[in-house]
Amino acid sequence: MRRNFITLLGSLAVALPVAAYVAQSAERVWRIGYLSTIGQSELSESLLQGLRESGYVEGKNLVVEFRDAAGKNERLPELAMDLVRADLDLIVTEGTPATKAAIEATSFIPIVFGSAQDPVEKRIVASLAHPDGNVTGLAVITNQAKPLELLKEAVPGISRVVFVYDPATSPGAYGEAKLEELQTEARRLGITLQQLALRDPDETDRLFTTLPADTNGLLVHNSAINLMAHKRICELAMERRLPAVGSLREFAVDGCLMSYGENLPDAYRRAASYVDKILRGAKPSDLPVTQATTFDVVINLKSAKALGLQLPATFLIRATEVID
Repeated sequence: MRRNFITLLGSLAVALPVAAYVAQSAERVWRIGYLSTIGQSELSESLLQGLRESGYVEGKNLVVEFRDAAGKNERLPELAMDLVRADLDLIVTEGTPATKAAIEATSFIPIVFGSAQDPVEKRIVASLAHPDGNVTGLAVITNQAKPLELLKEAVPGISRVVFVYDPATSPGAYGEAKLEELQTEARRLGITLQQLALRDPDETDRLFTTLPADTNGLLVHNSAINLMAHKRICELAMERRLPAVGSLREFAVDGCLMSYGENLPDAYRRAASYVDKILRGAKPSDLPVTQATTFDVVINLKSAKALGLQLPATFLIRATEVID
């Protein structure tokens, strides 16, 4: 009898906090912010899908305040401050510029980044295992050398490549070091690499007018600006007959030759678990930053044919998805 009584008490000790949280969640409407350069998209929808899977439904127990810089990174600090004034429980950010703006705006509202490149090197978090402060989330790749290597493997004849990047995603000394690493890899591959900055999607056409005449390949940086401009980038690349590689699947889907990188929508769906844990009482500093472990190679065979390319069978077999 005594043993059964102790067991019952132990069960109650576990059940009561859970029951209390469920009761609180049923009554409370959680308010979160979403800060991005590109606005509502497949990424924000993936986050909302993940939240629905955890029991959060907009209009029922969840309100999401979206703030969209519409491709203008310089507006992010103002929008971040607007979210801070909105009496939120948490802020989700999309990409490095939005995350940095949110960090500057608040040191007490929890922040979850759905994707940020090299968050330790950019001083977004203290370490992956122990983020410290009010910030945690998911890290994405920054190694642009791998997409460049794949482009060279697919098109051995390329020798003069333009790297289209957004300085706000790779700022300061960090960005300079990354560019030097990429230049080193380009030299190893026998490629002359010229970097051109795209700070605004509206400047895409102008940027293409500045490409050197002998450019025969395009490497596109993983940035919100480039994602906003990706359809136009791919269209102009095909007009110039340039094999192009980006870090996001959208590039291959919308006409570029290929892409290499993480499944970002899946990353944002997983970011919802961070939101859920924090709303349940966890501290961001106690939630390690997650890194991607699976990368996809997506090849657009239709674009390859339009460019007159015969991709090696040994290369095609490595693709996780082929679009034809």
